[in-house]
Amino acid sequence: MIRRSALDALPVREAVPALVSALDGHGTAVLCAPPGTGKTTLVPLVLAGLVGGGPRRRVIVAEPRRIAARAAARRMAWLLGEQVGASVGFSVRGERVVGAGTLVEVVTTGVLLQRLQRDQELSGTDLVVLDECHERHLDADTVAAFLLDVREALRPELRLVAASATTDAAGWSRLLGGAPVVEAAGVSYPVETVWAPPARPVRPPHGMRVDPAQLTHVASVVRRALAEREGDVLCFLPGVGEIARVAGQLGGVDAEVLQIHGRAPAAVQDAALTAAAHRRVILSTAVAESSLTVPGVRVVVDSGLAREPRVDHARGLGALATVRASRAAGRQRAGRAGREAPGAVYRCWAEAEDGRLPSFPAPEIRIADLAQFALQAACWGDPDAAGLALLDPPPAGAMAAAREVLVAVGAVDAAGRPTPRGLRMARVGLHPRLARALLDGSAALGARRAAEVVALLSEEPPREYGDDLAAAWRSARRGADPYGVRWRAEVRRLERAVGDPAGLSPTPPLPETGGSAPSPPSRGSAPDPSGAPPPNPRASNAGGAEFALRANQPRQADGSSRNPAPPAFEARGAGRSPGSGAAPDDLAAGLVAALAFPERVAKAKGQGAFLMASGTGAELGEGSGLRHAPWLAVAVADRPPHSASARVRLAAVIDEDTALAAAAHLRSDGEEVHWEDGDLVARAAQRLGAIELAARPLRTPDPALVRAALLDGLRTEGLGLLRWTQDAVGLRARLAFLHRTLGGAWPDVEDDCALLERADEWLEPELSRARRRADLGRIDAGQALNRLLPWATGEAARLDELAPERIEVPSGSRIRVDYSAGQPVLAVKLQEMFGLAETPEVAGVPVLVHLLSPAGRPAAVTADLASFWQGGYRAVRAELRGRYPKHPWPEDPATAEPTRHTNARLRR
Repeated sequence: MIRRSALDALPVREAVPALVSALDGHGTAVLCAPPGTGKTTLVPLVLAGLVGGGPRRRVIVAEPRRIAARAAARRMAWLLGEQVGASVGFSVRGERVVGAGTLVEVVTTGVLLQRLQRDQELSGTDLVVLDECHERHLDADTVAAFLLDVREALRPELRLVAASATTDAAGWSRLLGGAPVVEAAGVSYPVETVWAPPARPVRPPHGMRVDPAQLTHVASVVRRALAEREGDVLCFLPGVGEIARVAGQLGGVDAEVLQIHGRAPAAVQDAALTAAAHRRVILSTAVAESSLTVPGVRVVVDSGLAREPRVDHARGLGALATVRASRAAGRQRAGRAGREAPGAVYRCWAEAEDGRLPSFPAPEIRIADLAQFALQAACWGDPDAAGLALLDPPPAGAMAAAREVLVAVGAVDAAGRPTPRGLRMARVGLHPRLARALLDGSAALGARRAAEVVALLSEEPPREYGDDLAAAWRSARRGADPYGVRWRAEVRRLERAVGDPAGLSPTPPLPETGGSAPSPPSRGSAPDPSGAPPPNPRASNAGGAEFALRANQPRQADGSSRNPAPPAFEARGAGRSPGSGAAPDDLAAGLVAALAFPERVAKAKGQGAFLMASGTGAELGEGSGLRHAPWLAVAVADRPPHSASARVRLAAVIDEDTALAAAAHLRSDGEEVHWEDGDLVARAAQRLGAIELAARPLRTPDPALVRAALLDGLRTEGLGLLRWTQDAVGLRARLAFLHRTLGGAWPDVEDDCALLERADEWLEPELSRARRRADLGRIDAGQALNRLLPWATGEAARLDELAPERIEVPSGSRIRVDYSAGQPVLAVKLQEMFGLAETPEVAGVPVLVHLLSPAGRPAAVTADLASFWQGGYRAVRAELRGRYPKHPWPEDPATAEPTRHTNARLRR
């Protein structure tokens, strides 16, 4: 029986007529409605004709998360007084509950994306609702673009609604071709804001890490909220790990502590989404911001943290990162406290920080790994995504990196067009890396074992499983925890996908071991997974390589195996169960991980340190059982703060043969001539990416490579590697002075980089004859610099005239001029300058005269001798005459005789 009173209480009902009218007139609409108004539940029922008496239509509602899809279907079925699978059903990865009479099907955006790739017309569907558009998940943006293509080219009658709690209504309206915007007012109560920053500073989040002090503070704020307020408390935290740690610090509180996240068991999710007579504390990820409505909440505690995808293309490391939540997210979270009555939000940061937070969360298309998006776009027929209607275009650099990955795994050709293998990979519903590991791993290990390891990689196992992928595999096999239940369901799905040449067939509901009771079977599909066709253990790998795993064997210096005995494991296509003579778990897990992340195969350096093929260092934690492995396939890694190396969080032992097979496209053999540790190194090297496999000295390296390496050495260590005599140093300073003063044909020799750019003009032929550092030290820099003089214009002949090396002073001495400073300097004994009224000049620039005492110590500095003789000389004479009485100190130096000698010598 339809629950009319509950339907009538939903505020969005007031906006439904305008929405229906907009769809009748335009075919598309943007619906803006606050959380809890019924946009996710009432609107689809009305549009499907299940409520309100309208025409019957088949409606698909796309949700960003599995937990939201299940919850929405259950809520709509409850409103109709039915079971899920009757008029309302849902489909998520690994679980499908629908019936022959289902009119409203709630799916995840990922499932809808797969359907569009299999059936671009979306046959049998009349209307699609894209819910929670404001979250800007990559799959949701992609689905919207594909649906707009379908409307334009194939099915103009297909109706489309973009629905969200808070969204860029104008942007979505433009994207949907000027779609009308329909707004629904929600029932909201005042929410008091309480600023609750930590008493002491906490470290900002970095990578996945959150300062434990921050979590302790959040737990204390929850306790404070329980003491100060009535009603349930909803606390927002960035991830599952943080939820578990805060829950551990809430022991003894007078309330039931529940955890909501995508990995939570269905029973726990249902308990959190159902009103209770007792008080509760619900710890949740961002899923409860808008996708779910939690009854009874009067207080929100906001940690101010969120998770966003990040990818380091240079290092080949991608993961979720903990970031500060946006102000828009903060408003969404706070609003959950005012759904049913006046409430309060405790914000775990200072009010002064609030204005510095980002306004909105970053769209995933700007920050995430785009390999899966690029493959979907290629299979859609638009490899560059240039023709897709997207609110934000994909960054060119991220798309280029994605294309490289797709070419490496054989998913697209050089032009970006999908290969038959790529089409199959796109339909498996995995990241292309994992799809490659599933297909090629199945050829070596059998579909079952490959699917088991890929399922581990597709959802990272709990930390308590450890950092050894093979050990985690064994734990998942025997585990009855929620992770193990989800893992087994995903294994069955992937195993069927390998056996289905077209990719994924519709997934029937799967029995779950150790979890809640299974959902009702899908009508019209086989309820028992054993009734599905058995997987094809010899399914073609569609162009992928075949792999043979061998146990570690002694190796020759050239890298070949010695005494090639029968391999410990060699399988091509036949699936084998554990213990049946197949590959050991360590090697099997390592092969699959290496196929998924070939640039992360890593060779040991010692002390738990490894070098990955990407060139990034990797380190294992103390106490890890993998520290002594010669090779690893790194499945999960991140980079701690201020560390140049990645931290390995999940890896498997492999041997060199496996590394070479999985990362064959990174293998290179060639001559390496480069500058290293202060000298030229020339060798023939075999490499796997950045990993050196073998090397031998080169006796006759390519002269061009040698020359380039020597130039690198000069750039690295400077031109001091050449032989610089005093004359050479002086010549460089003279030329630099003339370039600064006169410019024109006089060369710029001050900057090493500028000189090295002209190496052909002044360092040849000596540079091409050099073979090592010592040879550079034999090149006379002064002789080489002479080649840069402007000989062609004749100016070179005026070098000694314009910038003489020495100047003759009145005493007859020829004194060297120092051109190293900005102004030429002439350092000369004061007595030798007697009788000279005018300051000497070079190239029209007065020299700076450093007048020295008879002992050669500085006495005065002047660029105007005439003024010095008239004024400054008297003070110098008074000071030095008593100290050097044997030398002349005339009262009128301008007319005195210059000398290098003492008074006695002059009298002789």
